[in-house]
Amino acid sequence: MVHRMNRREFIRQTSLVASTAVLGSVAVAAESPFPVVRVAEAKRRFKSASVERTIERVKASIGNKEIAWMFENCFPNTLDTTVDFEMVNGRPDTYVITGDIDAMWLRDSSAQVFPYLPLTKEDEPLRQLIAGVINRQTRCILKDPYANAFYKDESKTSDWKSDATDMKPGVHERKWEIDSLCYTIRLAYAYWKTTGDTSPFDDKWVEAVSLIPKTFREQQRKSGHGPYHFQRNTSTPTDSLPGRGYGNPAKPVGLIFSMFRPSDDATVFPFLVPSNFFAVVSLRQAAEMLEQIRKNPEAAADCRALAGEVEEALRQYAVANPLGFGNIYPYEVDAFGNFYCIDDGNIPSLLSLPYLGSVPKDDPTYLNTRRYVLSASNPYYCQGKAAEGPGGPHVGMDMIWPLGIITRGLTSTDDGEIRACLETLRKTHAGTGFMHEAFHKDDPKKFTRSWFAWANTIFGELVLKTFQERPHLLD
Repeated sequence: MVHRMNRREFIRQTSLVASTAVLGSVAVAAESPFPVVRVAEAKRRFKSASVERTIERVKASIGNKEIAWMFENCFPNTLDTTVDFEMVNGRPDTYVITGDIDAMWLRDSSAQVFPYLPLTKEDEPLRQLIAGVINRQTRCILKDPYANAFYKDESKTSDWKSDATDMKPGVHERKWEIDSLCYTIRLAYAYWKTTGDTSPFDDKWVEAVSLIPKTFREQQRKSGHGPYHFQRNTSTPTDSLPGRGYGNPAKPVGLIFSMFRPSDDATVFPFLVPSNFFAVVSLRQAAEMLEQIRKNPEAAADCRALAGEVEEALRQYAVANPLGFGNIYPYEVDAFGNFYCIDDGNIPSLLSLPYLGSVPKDDPTYLNTRRYVLSASNPYYCQGKAAEGPGGPHVGMDMIWPLGIITRGLTSTDDGEIRACLETLRKTHAGTGFMHEAFHKDDPKKFTRSWFAWANTIFGELVLKTFQERPHLLD
């Protein structure tokens, strides 16, 4: 495990270098086409009977034995390697690291456990583990709704304590990203709908959820900059904000400023379109929970009003037609008429909008956007000797993100496209049996992040979804 290190530093140290530990284990067992690379059972952080049954069912039922092996390695990776579960004052508490960094991102932790939710109906310990994630996220939001990542030790001082922002003990990093708060609602809402359990949604949860529309309204910036600012002494421009820490200007039209992307890179134009779409869905989910679970129609109405305002602003300011694809959703806008037309392999992305419930899969503007994002007109769509797929600015040019390929598969309705996504992922794990953050379009052995649990678990989600809906694609 890599401690006290941010993502960009880790990428610098491991960029374009395959993990010798992982590849070494493969080399030792070269006589086997599918060597044992999963963590030994005695060293697994959490064991789920329903996850193990799912793995065995998939392995026994599909013809593609390499995909089956990858599923066995990847789907349980969050549970095997990243969770720290305990009972605190009689309530479940779960700390989830992202993999190679000993900190809990609100986004990553939500996404890492989300694919396990359908299995909680037959697995009480797994249900408690996910309830524990919700409980810890509640405490994190109450500590600081603007922070993106936290420590297990709530008194720990961050290595980023010198950042010019309001750093607090227990906060690892304070990059304001809309999606961080949205992901916590997505997990809580899906947990409630799946299990029917309302025990995590106590008064503290209501207090935390009430901070979300409050924070979003502050970041609509209708009267001044608002309370958030951030600067870092760094040689990497995307790790800090211009404009004395408030970011580039934008016209206050009802959209929410997001100073950083889900990649933790600074935005160019501060209205990050996919994250604003995500906020609309999340606010409506929060409203339903506040109304039905907590009988709080006033708070629910506040969330719905804000969702409607952001939705209307997206209709007015987040559609462009600059490239001959028809109307598309830009990645970022400033409401002054400037558009940044790219997409990023991370989620939320433009490609992921149906996956997050933000638009229907057949939405005409989304379909135009999808054609653009998956074309050479998108500067971060990579086409190489080994593979093609979505990339993004975070790792740089020519680097394909498995998250992007997985998202393409999860949002596709076409057998051929889904099969191609699975085949690309099968061919590009570099013999490791795991997903990575990014790999070079010409050589998958040149990759970043050998231990990236979110990518592993969501790959498992894609395989499981395909197994349930289109099993013939796994033959």
